[in-house]
Amino acid sequence: MGKFKELRVWQDAISLAEKIYAVTNNPVFSKDFGLRDQIRRAVVSISSNIAEGDERGTNRQSVHFFNIAKGSAAEVITQLHIAFRVGYLEQESFEILERETDLLRASIKNLIKARGGDNPLYQISWFLLKILKPI
Repeated sequence: MGKFKELRVWQDAISLAEKIYAVTNNPVFSKDFGLRDQIRRAVVSISSNIAEGDERGTNRQSVHFFNIAKGSAAEVITQLHIAFRVGYLEQESFEILERETDLLRASIKNLIKARGGDNPLYQISWFLLKILKPI
């Protein structure tokens, strides 16, 4: 933990953010402030949550942030579909970015597994802690 800049998944997330910023600078896309800003926030959230998760003290805490990063990747995929359907992205750019984002999402899923996030005992203990904590 604590070496997030060495994580390939973090490096890939930074690379994706650069690409999303580049395509959203396209004059047509850049005029849609809402979609442009939303996809930028979502893509920045991926690398940010990977970094924050890796800096946490326990795997349980780390997995929480990695799951947020995975959700942000799903947001980016959704926003790419919208941008393509309304004509802001050419098909080739859309397909490349969607594939890259989906691979990143899969890598985050593997990171979650590596930190024990798919362990049924972890999931049960997290659920029990949520229920019992207020007591």
